[in-house]
Amino acid sequence: MNNTHPPEQLEKLRKKIRQHNYRYYVLNDPAISDHDYDQLMLELRRIEAENPQWITPDSPTQRAGAAPADQFEKVRHPAPILSLANAFDAADVYAWLERIAKVDQRALAADFVVEPKLDGLTVVLHYRDGVFVQGTTRGDGEVGEDITANLRTIKALPLRIPVERSDDETLTIPDHLVVRGEAFIRIPDFEAFNRQLEADGKKTYVNPRNTAAGALRQLDSSLTAKRPLTLLVYQIVTWEDAQGVLGARQPATQVETIQYLQSLGFPTPESDYYRTLAEAVAAHSHWSERRANLDYEIDGMVIKINNRQLVVDLGVVGKDPRGAIAFKFPAQEVTTQLLEIGVNVGRTGVLTPYAVLDPVEIGGVTVRQATLHNFDYIFEKDIRVGDRVRVKRAGDVIPYIIGPMPAARRGDECPYVPPETCPACSQPVEHLADEVAWYCVNAACPAQLIRNLEHFVSRGAMDIVGMGIKIVEQLVEAGLLNDVADIYTLRSRSLLTLERFADKKAQNLLEAIRVSKQQPLERLLTALGIRGVGEVVAADLAQHYLDLDALAQSTTEQLESIEGIGPNIAEAIVDWFERPSNQRVLSKLRAAGVWPKAESTDGEGEPHARLEGLIFVATGKLSGFTRQEIKKYIQSHGGRVTGSVSGKTDYLVAGEKAGSKLEKAKSLGVRVIDEQELRRLVDDA
Repeated sequence: MNNTHPPEQLEKLRKKIRQHNYRYYVLNDPAISDHDYDQLMLELRRIEAENPQWITPDSPTQRAGAAPADQFEKVRHPAPILSLANAFDAADVYAWLERIAKVDQRALAADFVVEPKLDGLTVVLHYRDGVFVQGTTRGDGEVGEDITANLRTIKALPLRIPVERSDDETLTIPDHLVVRGEAFIRIPDFEAFNRQLEADGKKTYVNPRNTAAGALRQLDSSLTAKRPLTLLVYQIVTWEDAQGVLGARQPATQVETIQYLQSLGFPTPESDYYRTLAEAVAAHSHWSERRANLDYEIDGMVIKINNRQLVVDLGVVGKDPRGAIAFKFPAQEVTTQLLEIGVNVGRTGVLTPYAVLDPVEIGGVTVRQATLHNFDYIFEKDIRVGDRVRVKRAGDVIPYIIGPMPAARRGDECPYVPPETCPACSQPVEHLADEVAWYCVNAACPAQLIRNLEHFVSRGAMDIVGMGIKIVEQLVEAGLLNDVADIYTLRSRSLLTLERFADKKAQNLLEAIRVSKQQPLERLLTALGIRGVGEVVAADLAQHYLDLDALAQSTTEQLESIEGIGPNIAEAIVDWFERPSNQRVLSKLRAAGVWPKAESTDGEGEPHARLEGLIFVATGKLSGFTRQEIKKYIQSHGGRVTGSVSGKTDYLVAGEKAGSKLEKAKSLGVRVIDEQELRRLVDDA
């Protein structure tokens, strides 16, 4: 065997198959018959079966699916996988440009790229040394699920880049390349798949999008391999070599990005270039007309600023990049009867009304519930229980109520009255005059309990290692946690009664809980989930108050005197501490020894102000501080720490391998210092 098929010949066969895969699944231009292709694959499988030591992860035979997984592992993305803000008409798009131009005037002279907004599942693909090594879902944008085995089954996904092609083009391939794309099922493939299922007497699927999403979240990837999934890739997430980010060598524009991805062998969406926003907006009508004739589902167009550096400089608002917007197609609309108005309670305590509908079909989907946005929306539209209402699917995804049809009223419709108490815990709800939202601020509210606990133990709060969402759910289900303070009453004997809890696991969790008692005041303030009190506000409060007792005694006027705290946040803080249910949680925390005190640095309860009014960013590997320690050090001396460099940044504290933040600081004229210079700033002030 070794004389007949040495490794060099085997690799030559693989290259030939990769080239045919690329022509068939990406270019849709096969060069050989299906029979001839099958013969090549049979030969490859035979050789690998006889020489298993020669099998490589990027071999074309490795797409059939791996052994079933027990669960999906969580993977933190190398950079946020952001969502897009939506526009529903041309006025919204032009308003977007006006907003971002206030951030950076260069946006007014920008050129644009328009791509279809694919209706599939976002996937993130990792390549090291040109080989596909990992793929994940988008998840929450920060953390996704590892679905590598499932993604390997998609034949349009190259297992090695660049693909084997007939040209000799030389390409720059970074050591680590992460790209973003959309996995989906083309409509003809979906229809053929359903026909086969029907012929086999099996259950058929409703729509391609849900079928694709379900296929990628199969624990058994051999089932995924049976679904006709495909892929389009449109974004570079990370580009780096062993020394760090190679920003200067990345494509400078979105046009060049698509061309580069194509040159590597990735399938990419149609991408049209326009010199002005007016031209890009006009293209929306063209695509709306084409939509019915496409062989894949889209729900709008994505308008992107072409210049990558401008997109980076514009930054992000919330979880949406400023440099792009989704211009949605007109939504479909139907009418039906509003049977009831229910109320959901979110993690932050926001009460959100929803409509219970007489079931109605919209775009092939049966809709039984729809959002009502908020209580003010119900009042403004005069929506009543029993009304005939108009329903849309915004962006063809989320059903919502447009409004009632007053002419259809019979006289027995009932005006809606918002609840005075939380539907989950019966505690009084809060509604501030200047805010739309209504809140339940009970820290022990059962509807919020799991999410409150998940937030409390998270890395940015009390950082209880090993207490993820599955453990939290298990502890709540077992009745061991009724509020966040109950975490500190957990005992080994209780944990050992739970499934999958051996002695070692129980001891590790209890040790992590014990260590969390040493977290500083600002971390506890963040963890409590007080409305409006995130990490920045918590740090500000920790600079002004010695402990939770001092904060609990503050008035709204005293709180408003702190820079960055407005009347609504001040009122929310005061109200939170006044609630008896929250006071009980605080009493339990105090009894458990979770009662940190802020460091008094000047002997009079006031923080050092040597860095007062200065804004810092820290980057790179620091020798004398962890990232959390340098943040605390700067804040304890009156400075502010942000995550990105801007024209407002006063100092960048740079360690080894500082990367792109260092380059941006230099371009903006921001002063760059090291750790020693930071200490001198404090000591010499």
